[in-house]
Amino acid sequence: MHPNADTITKFYAAFAQLDPEGMAACYADDVRFDDEVFSLRGKAQTVGMWRMLCEATRAKGRDDWKLEASGIEADEKTGRAHWDAHYRFSATGRLVLNRIDAAFTFNPQGLIVAHRDRFNFWRWSRQALGAPGLLLGWTPMLRNKVRQQAAHNLRKFMERKTQ
Repeated sequence: MHPNADTITKFYAAFAQLDPEGMAACYADDVRFDDEVFSLRGKAQTVGMWRMLCEATRAKGRDDWKLEASGIEADEKTGRAHWDAHYRFSATGRLVLNRIDAAFTFNPQGLIVAHRDRFNFWRWSRQALGAPGLLLGWTPMLRNKVRQQAAHNLRKFMERKTQ
């Protein structure tokens, strides 16, 4: 197994344990993270998001949390994985199974400099939001509202952590 595949494995092992510091150790300072909800630049923002999500899961849904990573592959520059997250969405209390495909880019030191997660937003929104997700989850309007709320929540979380 390539050392960068080990980095991906360590990242998901830490995430499965809701350990954002273990996840942070896998990222370069200048990491870029993008998914259907977040677009983050730098380690502070990216790790802040993982800290926020891990804390919310520990507080409200630890019993429902499970992460399964598979298909981990990497070479000297890129990597990929699939992961399934089973959790309780903290905003609504609804159970979610999110199926995600991840792509990674590594620096020469073996740290992640780009992380892109892709998932079906409509499928996620139907589970996480219920009827509004079912009816509007395919629209840019709902996606933008979710993105705005997530960015607001992350800003507030990071402000509280620096006080």
